[in-house]
Amino acid sequence: MKCLIIDVVSPAIAEELGKYMEVDTKILPTQEELAGMIGDYEVLIMRVDPAINKTILDAAEKLKVIGVCSVGLNHIDMDTAKANGIQVFNAPGLNDNAVAELTISKMLDISRHTIDACNDVKVGKNWDKYKFMGRELRGKTLGILGFGRVGQRVAKLAHAFQMYVVAYDPYLPEYIFDQEATKGVSVEELLKVSDFVTIHMPLTPETKNLFNAKSIATMKDGAVVLNMARGGIVNEEDMYEALKSGKLGGFATDVMANELAAGGLTEGAGFDSPLFECDNFVVSPHLGAQTTDAARNIGAHIISKIKVALNLK
Repeated sequence: MKCLIIDVVSPAIAEELGKYMEVDTKILPTQEELAGMIGDYEVLIMRVDPAINKTILDAAEKLKVIGVCSVGLNHIDMDTAKANGIQVFNAPGLNDNAVAELTISKMLDISRHTIDACNDVKVGKNWDKYKFMGRELRGKTLGILGFGRVGQRVAKLAHAFQMYVVAYDPYLPEYIFDQEATKGVSVEELLKVSDFVTIHMPLTPETKNLFNAKSIATMKDGAVVLNMARGGIVNEEDMYEALKSGKLGGFATDVMANELAAGGLTEGAGFDSPLFECDNFVVSPHLGAQTTDAARNIGAHIISKIKVALNLK
């Protein structure tokens, strides 16, 4: 039996599964490369790249299990996987705190200009605090779009900063909002009243380009948008215009629309965006779950699921 790992995941996964099968690693192959090699493997371990399409799944003649070391499954053709008898396991709820803490970190970075100030000292050799007048989170309204596990954890952390929290999630009963000391509102109301808006929703036809010129126009002047969910929910061209015009006070994101680039991003592949021109734009390369704590918990979960699926003793 053979296992293929195609992303940097918990070392415990390779170590433990290595007791039962041969484990190979090929970091971020293209879709074509993966289709050419997948036929030899019973187990595939990955995160979100490359997208697993029908061509890959049909070439995976031996594949029994896909272990996804993240929450979302929109990058996998689930209908074909099911039809081909391939079990797919993800890791919901195990990186909630990591993503929530990153969200708060970016709110503080935008509010206190920490990244610009750091660069001004280290690169510009300046020591001038008067250039960086910020604002506090206390007393501000945080709007959370998507009030699942991550959104609820963000709310808890925001309450510690004495923020007022509102949220939108059409799939949750009212008592969930009540027990999290959060007011449930419509998207329109949330955008209207929030000083900060953070996105924790999946990318669907309904949420694609949810933040566009029209919706941004309804927001408070100087409001800040944060996206820790999926690229594509924010229309980046419209966001660029909102930042350049001064309509919005900042955009902080861990994801971008073309980050997957279909074939996979590798070291030196290059990545650019007009948003990079904006001083009030903060970005990181989808590292929401990149903590040793989350990796440990996700690794243990995926290992246990694969063992049960393959009856490994």
